Amino acid sequence: MADASGPDPSAAVSEPERLTDAQRSLRAQMLATEHWSLLASRSTTQSEVLTRIAIFLTLVSAGLLSLGLLGNATQFRGWFGVAALGVLFVLVLIGLVTAMRVFNTATEDMAYVLAMNRLRGAYVDLDPGIERYFLMSAADDQAGLERTYFPFATRRGTQVIASSMMVILVVETALIGLFVGSSAYAITGAVGWSVGIGAVVAVATALLWLRRGYLGYRSVLRSHHVLRRTRTPWPPDEVQEPGG
Repeated sequence: MADASGPDPSAAVSEPERLTDAQRSLRAQMLATEHWSLLASRSTTQSEVLTRIAIFLTLVSAGLLSLGLLGNATQFRGWFGVAALGVLFVLVLIGLVTAMRVFNTATEDMAYVLAMNRLRGAYVDLDPGIERYFLMSAADDQAGLERTYFPFATRRGTQVIASSMMVILVVETALIGLFVGSSAYAITGAVGWSVGIGAVVAVATALLWLRRGYLGYRSVLRSHHVLRRTRTPWPPDEVQEPGG
């Protein structure tokens, strides 16, 4: 009987043993079809979000450049302040929806990786000897997820810091801080207070986005039903060194 940690592993392994050769072949074809579908969906999602990021960064560059040209033309006087706030507000809104999409894509990508790990586990159930040839994990738990993302080293921190999610987070929070600081200066005329308020809002916004990303990561892991857990230690004992 399965315990609280998940289904009985022996049940998953024994089921393919009762299949005929024809049923095994059909199951392998169905698993391969699902695998290709997941790969295509993951590739399409990544391509779409990278395009969104490129559009956003292009708009930010164009917006700041237009403010520079407008400032030279108006000597940073008259209606320049209103135009600057308007441009920054539009950029903040576009950045907000872009950041939402990027953070959503991060959790979607986790789901794709877990699904493909589960399919590798199904391949192992059909042919246990094939597991030694998989570089990525055949387990759909958290350890298996991390091994698929970085199979040769533990780089959980740098994986997050160097991600597209962090690029958008830095740009968006900087825009929000600049917009809030500019608004505060337009109201109070105090440079020091305006810079301080903008910096505080930018940092607070970054922390809120990081919290949202972490909660999304944990939510996927909590809602996911694990079928196969990572064997420890890895690699399996039966794997031999080349030439062994």
